[in-house]
Amino acid sequence: MEQGMSRRLAAELIGTFWLVLGGCGTAVFAIITRGTVDADGWSRGVGLTGVSLAFGLTVVTGAYALGHVSGGHFNPAVTLGLVAAKRFSPKDAGAYIVAQIVGGIIAIAAIWSIVNGNAGWERKWGSLASNGYGDDRGLYSLGAVIIAEIVLTFMFLIIILGATHKKASPAMGGRAIGLALTLIHLISIPISNTSVNPARSIAPAIFEGGDALGQVWVFIVAPIVGAVLAGLVYGTLIASDND
Repeated sequence: MEQGMSRRLAAELIGTFWLVLGGCGTAVFAIITRGTVDADGWSRGVGLTGVSLAFGLTVVTGAYALGHVSGGHFNPAVTLGLVAAKRFSPKDAGAYIVAQIVGGIIAIAAIWSIVNGNAGWERKWGSLASNGYGDDRGLYSLGAVIIAEIVLTFMFLIIILGATHKKASPAMGGRAIGLALTLIHLISIPISNTSVNPARSIAPAIFEGGDALGQVWVFIVAPIVGAVLAGLVYGTLIASDND
């Protein structure tokens, strides 16, 4: 493997690690294990707003720290959406996706290792911030979750493609993308616990097992569909790098 690619993959692994550690870690430590329980039995802690901000902040900080090395994808759906928009080489996509998934798994392994230090914590659905669907989890139906994940990932990629276009302000790209991810979480944490990122979903599902692992396919397929659609729409109907 060429040295340049090694650095890019390391940046993607570390960036995805940071995204999952910051976002899912906030959900686990500041809500699940430290929050106060409300009348519905939910532990709120920093609240859904706090978790939304945590995901957005990881993208902003990761993009400025590592984006100049790898492009700052930190998300398999983003990588594939950029391929569809002809902004990224298909031959590099597989390696990027593997690095992102590994980064997410390492992050959840770190969260799991830390949270085991809390005597009251137990591994169950949602205890590591997994995604899901169904009334029994206080979430929306499968159909609603699929629509939400496709639509929100679609818009996430439209924003990424626009904010990183050669005619856009390069200094503002990371902020726009981070704010977009924050907004996406504000919208959809109550719907599906928000994925829009297969690497973010695969990692906690592996560690939680059970229903989380059985439902994770939705959070692989739907974000990829939304991202690829966005790449095709942006590249053909909205703008191109030849503008």
